[in-house]
Amino acid sequence: MAEPAIVALGHYYPDRVLDNAYFASRFSVSESWIQERTGIHRRHVADAACATSDLIVPAARVCLEMAGRDPRDVDCILVATVTPDHLFPATAALVQQRLRAAKAWALDLSASSAGFVFALAIARSLIVSRTAASILVCGADKMSAITNYEDPATAILFGDGAGVVLVEEGTGDGLGILDVVLRCDGSGAHSLILPAGGSRNPSTVQTVSDRGHFLVQDGSAVFKSAVAHMCDVCVALMFRNNLTPEDVTWLVPHQANRRIMDAVARHLNVPAERTLSNVEEVGNTWAASIPACLSESHRAGKLRHGDRLLLTSFGAGYAAAGAYIRWGLT
Repeated sequence: MAEPAIVALGHYYPDRVLDNAYFASRFSVSESWIQERTGIHRRHVADAACATSDLIVPAARVCLEMAGRDPRDVDCILVATVTPDHLFPATAALVQQRLRAAKAWALDLSASSAGFVFALAIARSLIVSRTAASILVCGADKMSAITNYEDPATAILFGDGAGVVLVEEGTGDGLGILDVVLRCDGSGAHSLILPAGGSRNPSTVQTVSDRGHFLVQDGSAVFKSAVAHMCDVCVALMFRNNLTPEDVTWLVPHQANRRIMDAVARHLNVPAERTLSNVEEVGNTWAASIPACLSESHRAGKLRHGDRLLLTSFGAGYAAAGAYIRWGLT
């Protein structure tokens, strides 16, 4: 059979925008300080009533329309997120119901910012094993729901959004999702964590008072580990597929911040002009960052038939995942 491939894409961001001027006045810093530290100009933030499924559904509809598929054609919906609508039922089930994808089974998975690439790897395996033929792979997070806007070190980083791709059997000719690499290093789990709300530290009045339901990050530790792990999965993919840096048309890193992305590209000897990025306009959208960046780049005409893409991602856990794709869309 032909390799599984991305056959359509869609993305969605909420309308409200917080630019650097908002945070500069809030934290008594300059806009240039934020820009130099993160590479981010602005980020989209959803209203309080908006949930993660509300971000996914419009992106999924765009994706299905691009593919010319009815929701009833979809066999499976995978949602990568750390901000589900509820702990249960799965956000994927809510998306299934709203899309009226009646025959699709649905599953959430949590691998932080690496979640989309993990979900892409699962989708690839499901198609190869003929367990499913048409899979919506969704990466989405409402980061504003778990961001402490009193913490200048993290508040400036995150935005809300969703990216969705449709994965099916490709056309062959060496195109498609050709290889994946998945990694985990649980020793770093406490460097990026949501302290309260799980079975280890259930929600109480005290956990709310202590602001335990907002993410906490050791920025220095995460930076070093992110660069190392994102490079590691790329080197593994390049070695297994006999690729040199010159062979890589586009490096597609998790849009964490500009410093991490530049460091990864520099270590891999991939020029900045061959690194896809939208972090300047949307910030770090966690699981949404790679699929939304792919969707925006395809819409802008940057991605060409036959391009070689290296996807690389890193998140809490520490989880890391990479994929090698020969682009099949025109």
